[in-house]
Amino acid sequence: MKENIKIILEEIGGVLSGVDDAQVNELARTIIGSKKIVAVGAGRVGLALKGFTMRLGHFGREAYMLGDTTVPHIGDGDLLLACSGSGETQTVYDIVEIAKRNKAKIALVTGNPDSRMGKLADVIVEIKAPSKTKKVEGLVSVQPMTTLNEQCLGIFFDALVLRLMVELNENHDTMWARHSNLE
Repeated sequence: MKENIKIILEEIGGVLSGVDDAQVNELARTIIGSKKIVAVGAGRVGLALKGFTMRLGHFGREAYMLGDTTVPHIGDGDLLLACSGSGETQTVYDIVEIAKRNKAKIALVTGNPDSRMGKLADVIVEIKAPSKTKKVEGLVSVQPMTTLNEQCLGIFFDALVLRLMVELNENHDTMWARHSNLE
């Protein structure tokens, strides 16, 4: 078990060490400057994004995960934050198109910036982990399917939370004050 954990952590570290700081800077600025944020991702990618969306709420941001019954309309000044390793997931692409038509900014976290979603995005953060449609040259994961990508997304978003805490002057106490008390 310890050897498997070591391999997984090395794979994650290898992928995340390649994330471009300039892309992350632009994503952070876009999140901070947006009135409303709606997030969309499918499957396990969507689960990683859901955790980040929850943290945006803990920052006091108006943030929603597509599929929640309280998702409002979005438009000019708002952000659709989309995650898709391939950038080609049809259901996510359809939402990106609708948001773009309604003048929302599109931020995409993907392994394929040249994808259909990439062509519509205003902001792209590339995470170079293998997706279902695109391999990464020189990278072969021992993990099944797109597990490495999903793990990287979870850690990437948690690292982005730490950065946003500084920029938004937030701390554990201010965030806990916004956490649900219905538990």
